[in-house]
Amino acid sequence: MNAVLIATTMAVFVTMALALVRALRGPTLYDRIVSVNVFGTKTVLAVALITFVTGHADLIDVALVYALINFIAIVTVLKLVKTRDLASEGTEEQN
Repeated sequence: MNAVLIATTMAVFVTMALALVRALRGPTLYDRIVSVNVFGTKTVLAVALITFVTGHADLIDVALVYALINFIAIVTVLKLVKTRDLASEGTEEQN
């Protein structure tokens, strides 16, 4: 079981590194946004793995809060990219 946990943890960190490379290289803004979202999701998974390995059930709350913050941040960034204004309603068509 330890070998499986180590392999899983290494796979998560490798995918986090690949997402970080994609965030730095691009080529488009949307590639960077998706890679930051993947990095945040993998961070939640890493915290969940740490919770399982250490046996501290309190950390699962941290993972859930981080997932919520990640979701809200990505939606906010996408709205900012689309409308260039966070205060707009978002129902009007952009020309």
